[in-house]
Amino acid sequence: MSTIEELQKLSEREDHVEFKKAEHNYPFAGGQKNDPRDRRHCVLGYVVALANERGGRLVLGMADARPHEVVGSDFAENETGNLEDEIYKRLHIRVRTEELYDDKQRRVLVINVPSRPVGKALRFEGVPLMRVGESLREMDDAEYFSIISEQDPDFSSRVCEGLTINDLDTEAIENMRKLIADKQKRADANTIPLKQLLKDLLLINDDGNLKYAALLLLGKSEAINRYLPQANVVIEYRNNQSQVRYSARQEYRLPLFTAIEKIWEYIDQPACNPLLHINDLPRILDCPAFNKETIREALINAMIHRSLQMGADIFIHLYPNMVEISNPGGFPYGVNLGNILTVNSSPRCRLMAEVIEKTGLIERSGQGVDIMFTNCIKEGKPLPDYSYSDDYQVDLRFYGEIPDDAFYLFAQDICHQQELESKLNTFDWLTLHYIWKGKADAGYKESYPKLLEMGLITEDSYFGYVLSARYLQFKSYVKTVAQRYDLNHIQTVYYVIRRNGHASMSDFVDAFDGILTRKQVRNLIEGLCKTPLIASHGNARATRYSWTWLFKE
Repeated sequence: MSTIEELQKLSEREDHVEFKKAEHNYPFAGGQKNDPRDRRHCVLGYVVALANERGGRLVLGMADARPHEVVGSDFAENETGNLEDEIYKRLHIRVRTEELYDDKQRRVLVINVPSRPVGKALRFEGVPLMRVGESLREMDDAEYFSIISEQDPDFSSRVCEGLTINDLDTEAIENMRKLIADKQKRADANTIPLKQLLKDLLLINDDGNLKYAALLLLGKSEAINRYLPQANVVIEYRNNQSQVRYSARQEYRLPLFTAIEKIWEYIDQPACNPLLHINDLPRILDCPAFNKETIREALINAMIHRSLQMGADIFIHLYPNMVEISNPGGFPYGVNLGNILTVNSSPRCRLMAEVIEKTGLIERSGQGVDIMFTNCIKEGKPLPDYSYSDDYQVDLRFYGEIPDDAFYLFAQDICHQQELESKLNTFDWLTLHYIWKGKADAGYKESYPKLLEMGLITEDSYFGYVLSARYLQFKSYVKTVAQRYDLNHIQTVYYVIRRNGHASMSDFVDAFDGILTRKQVRNLIEGLCKTPLIASHGNARATRYSWTWLFKE
């Protein structure tokens, strides 16, 4: 807790503090100024600069000249909670505010600013700022490069002083041998001396010193606890997301080659991974809420991308309808939500990732995100959600529900035709997903010609692109109705109604212009009203048509 007396003794530069009078109308984020150099002189600009200095304090309501006379400030008065929230939204750092009063009840606001994340410079309006004298300037190249260089190119390749072969776990070693034998077709993988195998995998150097990658992949629990106690995975299960206390908790401090299966076994319990029932009349199909390959890829990604310089565990929060996996350390440099599928990222633990690749636990380093996205789409589930990530952690959420049985069946039908599935890459699947969601503009333009040629999508005058009638036949009762009506006509009716949730007869007439006469359209719609698919509401020209409950999205 700060005091006014303590603050008055501080020096701005040496004590990482910035004093501003800020009596009235002090700007939060640039104010009304136009010049970028002037806009920086605001609360957000100074918070950025102080965070880039490894943290400090911004003091409003005191003069900058010693002895820092108290003048009082009304900035964020009665709104300090909102201030902290807004700074977090913009910068993803958590500041802490204090309100102090002198003997004349003049208010001083202290904003305690934490350090920026390791290896990342914060920016204000796109510019990394630093304090130079009385000004805020763009960080020079040398300073910026020194910050970027803080990102350890590979923590796992460092020597773990004191670690010996006796500290390695027998079960983990055997699991690794089996994986190498299967992946590399090496007959000697199960018999080669352990020290030679470790040397082949670069887990031990020429002087016989084991590296941190050996500890993380193969180390006994006691050794991990001794050398890297933060290399922990914690699982908490709750019945719903509003539940504060966990219903069950399990901690794992195990080598990766045993941890992966044990963690999955815990997740793959009926309460954590319930079966979803898919309506494919007259059959009912079962699909687990969470896919083993998807969860395994996410776990491995968390383990090879985690920052071991931050003393935090990998956390897995389980719910019946969601799995959340968070690892310490933000996205690697150059990776963000917008390019996560296209940029080539570099794992923080590169040596560890290379060994995992050689054993076949992952196909190729950096491919895990593609697999996770593709699997979720193939199972008709929401996309993996990274939106809760910030500069200090990567937060990945998988949602277990299947909102549309028909899209699940449509995707599975593609998967059952190997020749068809083999032509689709992750971006093609994403394009199908976006078209299904009615967001064709979000798809990848290179995918449209291929998907059109394959008959998976068609062009629509209103939506641009829509899923073909191949998808629609999996909707409840459509197969039966399609025996009497043209499936392409049913598809047109479906998308006309989908535009607004209902449609008039004139909407249908316009949609079938040049295809059916007005009388044929009326006969079609009136006929469909006698099926379980659509229903009519209102009278005469006010009649509107919508899907019945059997056919909801």
